[in-house]
Amino acid sequence: MSTSERSDESLRLRATLANVAPGTSLRDGLERILRGRTGALIVLGTDRTVESISSAGFTLEVPFSATGLRELAKMDGAIILDRDAQRILRAAVHLMPDQSIHSEETGTRHRTADRVARMTGYPVISVSQSMQIIALYVGETRYVLEDSGSILSRANQALATLERYKMRLDEVSSTLSALEIEDLVTARDVAVVAQRLEMVTRIAREIEDYVLELGTDGRLLSLQLEELVTGVDADRELVVRDYLPTGKKGRTPERVLHNLEELNATDLVDVNAVSVALGLGANEHLDSPASPRGYRLLARVPRLPAPVVERLVEHFGGLQKLLAASVDDLQAVEGVGELRARSVREGLSRLAESSILERYV
Repeated sequence: MSTSERSDESLRLRATLANVAPGTSLRDGLERILRGRTGALIVLGTDRTVESISSAGFTLEVPFSATGLRELAKMDGAIILDRDAQRILRAAVHLMPDQSIHSEETGTRHRTADRVARMTGYPVISVSQSMQIIALYVGETRYVLEDSGSILSRANQALATLERYKMRLDEVSSTLSALEIEDLVTARDVAVVAQRLEMVTRIAREIEDYVLELGTDGRLLSLQLEELVTGVDADRELVVRDYLPTGKKGRTPERVLHNLEELNATDLVDVNAVSVALGLGANEHLDSPASPRGYRLLARVPRLPAPVVERLVEHFGGLQKLLAASVDDLQAVEGVGELRARSVREGLSRLAESSILERYV
């Protein structure tokens, strides 16, 4: 399976998890089936392929309801819903997928669900009568739903880890800002910040998956996550843009961010590997000086539009020249009048003072 196919399957799985999250009518119906100990086979979507492997059963075309799903599950055969689980289309359907499609499932219901999902591309839900589990089949992926308590326990552990990593990220980011002011940055300093930003981002994405699966039970977790990671995505891009190597064809901020995302867990803890992904070199290059363009600090100046930031960086070419610029120098840049020039000058001076104080006091 190619990278794009895996990405597409992951998106479809996330969409299916959102459809069956606690608080949704479909999840209510599935839990009613579990409590009733009847089992079910449910297809989310239909087209000519689904119709070609369906026989018997009857057409309903009625609005979806949890109680209706529960009652229809008492009959033999599959239930076919529309893609968004808003309508019940057919019930008591006998599904006959291609038997040559490989499946490692042993139970008849699960094996049918697996083959139908692979053959049609639509998500299929299998509720096991004997094992009392709800399994989702999306493409080649099998995902077993868990109760909210188990997911919340893991999510809270991940949140505690995120808090520790975010605290460390704040420390190294403050250090980098002070070093930028003093013009003492090395490739290692940049790589450490980029490394921490990527770690925080990955943990946050894991928690986002928990929030998605928890549905209404994950509202508080969602608020805590948002408070912790607000601004992290922007910081990732700003660091990359600040230290993007010049003169390397095809090296764009988007490409560098992709390189960082492609690092596996082992490489991510290696500063050398992170530095290489950034395009800053490794080993002997880690202690080489690095000069920021000024995007990070300018982003912290209040009410400074992005186009003006671009023009300032392009005009001065580096943070040190920006820090040394007078109000008159700043006014020479298009779109920077006297008031904005004073605001930039005062903003950079305050940031410089606070960064130095944080570092040495």
